[in-house]
Amino acid sequence: MSRPRADRTGFLRNYHSRSDHHSKVACLGIVLDLMRTCGLMQRHAESGRIAFGVNHSMSDFRNRRSKKLDLVVHTPSSGSKDTGRSLASLFEREGVVLEPEEKAALDALPPLKEAPVGGVLLALEAKACMTEHQKALPRLYDELNSSHLTVHGAHAGALACGFLMINAADTFVSPGRNVGRSGDDAVVTPHGQPRATELVVAKARELPRRSSTAEEGYDGFAIVVVDCPNDGSRVHLVEKPPAPARGDDYHYASMIDRVSGLYAVRFSQV
Repeated sequence: MSRPRADRTGFLRNYHSRSDHHSKVACLGIVLDLMRTCGLMQRHAESGRIAFGVNHSMSDFRNRRSKKLDLVVHTPSSGSKDTGRSLASLFEREGVVLEPEEKAALDALPPLKEAPVGGVLLALEAKACMTEHQKALPRLYDELNSSHLTVHGAHAGALACGFLMINAADTFVSPGRNVGRSGDDAVVTPHGQPRATELVVAKARELPRRSSTAEEGYDGFAIVVVDCPNDGSRVHLVEKPPAPARGDDYHYASMIDRVSGLYAVRFSQV
């Protein structure tokens, strides 16, 4: 996000609410980290027993609810062939900037290919709350809550993984309010921090989580806080409160460790 992208009027933005770029990048990073930490997932990818799908539409078999998930890891449908696209090629297509050690880790992993979806093993949903925090809460909660319900309504044994990015910047240049504007001409929205971020973190912690397939809720959920004024300047990761501390169940590393461990146990017979 520190490398801004041009909007339709040509102005550079770190984030745009009408783009799913940030969601795709978050999901790509999650899959990369899961594969780095889960030997079974690496072996499944190497043998072609798993593939990935982007913007996959899942249907809740019980309630006939349908929802698009940002990225799924799955067993390919019977008789299907992969598309030829790999996870690494998706990193390139989305213009993801990796540190040298991250690029080396990606190159060292067995290729994970895109293929028609069969049985979903892991479904990822990534959301962002960047401005107007309190106003966004009801819809944000509903969208996140409906995701795990849809995933488990379709595949009770699948892992539902959520990711929420919250903006802790004091100000924000909203693309919707700044069509054709930039620099000194920009309309800047003030944020009442840290209260705005605290409200979203607290609401996200209310989302149900589950410890067995008999329950409803997310199998893993991460809350990441950033400082993004959206003015083209560098975006910073916020690690002090109200961001979850290392060791907290909602810390990104905790989510990766938990989902990696669940994958190794639940899908050992795939």
